[in-house]
Amino acid sequence: MSVEWIGYGYAALVASGGIIGYVKAGSVPSLAAGLLFGSLAGLGAYQMSQDPKNVWISLVASGTLTGVMGMRFFNTGKFMPAGLIAGASVLMLGRIGVKMLQKPHQP
Repeated sequence: MSVEWIGYGYAALVASGGIIGYVKAGSVPSLAAGLLFGSLAGLGAYQMSQDPKNVWISLVASGTLTGVMGMRFFNTGKFMPAGLIAGASVLMLGRIGVKMLQKPHQP
């Protein structure tokens, strides 16, 4: 059983993005969304640490953020914060996809 450090880092990035959005712009929706999706990503990382094939919460969180933040980036063209979160979410989706295709290790 290995710890899903990349998943925890992604969760911290998402949550800290919501906190920074609140501090800089006073955006309560940014704070709520950042903490919600950061918590979901953290829960997904925990579940993947316990069972590498249990990827569904991480998949939903990163997939939703890829779509939402990808559209924001496409519409505004601004890298921060939408492009950064969309890019990190795409990378996380790729990592989850690779984990889904891997054969389980025999202990």
